Amino acid sequence: MASPAVRPAAKKKRVKQPASKTFWRRIREPLAKSRFAKGAVASLFAGAMRFIKLTNPMVKGSYALAGGSHADSEPLIVGLWHGQHLLAPALYPSQRGLVAMVSRSADAELNALVINKFGIEAVRGSGGRETRRKHEKGGAVALIALKKALDAGKNVCMIADIPHGTPRDAGMGIILLARLSGRPIAPAAIATSRRKVLEGSWDKTTINLPFGRCAIFVAPLIEVPADADDAEMERKRQELTAAIDHATEQAYRLVDGGKGSGGK
Repeated sequence: MASPAVRPAAKKKRVKQPASKTFWRRIREPLAKSRFAKGAVASLFAGAMRFIKLTNPMVKGSYALAGGSHADSEPLIVGLWHGQHLLAPALYPSQRGLVAMVSRSADAELNALVINKFGIEAVRGSGGRETRRKHEKGGAVALIALKKALDAGKNVCMIADIPHGTPRDAGMGIILLARLSGRPIAPAAIATSRRKVLEGSWDKTTINLPFGRCAIFVAPLIEVPADADDAEMERKRQELTAAIDHATEQAYRLVDGGKGSGGK
């Protein structure tokens, strides 16, 4: 009996990367080496954000990121989701001090430069490319800096979910900061009626577009007791996840005329 013919191994198909990602990889290294180029790109991004803000008037029922209905409870820890936060620096009131946590990764340096254009201070936290020891050390240093900012009366902003972790699932860092500082968390979300969702990104990054409507929604504040044990911390983490999800849904309902999409 003749043996069956051996088929050649199938070649693995190469996954085609999005053009924007390929372009960014090509320019990232030369950009990182040029202070002038980084400053120019940061100014360009900041200008685009100001234009998007200008052409997206706030809808009725929108909240304020600071100085609004929760002004008596400030300083606050503003919590947002990754991919839904890009317009926040332009919408934050310039007269109110803000310190924001930004990753320590090389890519996030541009983010720090952009928010500086709006008078927002950047605290560099730990990045995913570091070793675990450096990751923990960087995170601890960032939390201490954020606590000092809160003690000085400034609001702070943290992206609640963990970079390249589970999207829209709050990490423990923001809960720990609330416990250490005694300051409440403001679960918040920003939405525009015209937007582009990057479906291939891990967090479904949403690019806000001009000539639409904008909304900010802030859910009820969340406080973490100073004596909270591990079980209570986990409950607060889950509560925050649900609260930012709710804020996101409500923000999209406001701009979409009652049909919330949550940026998806």
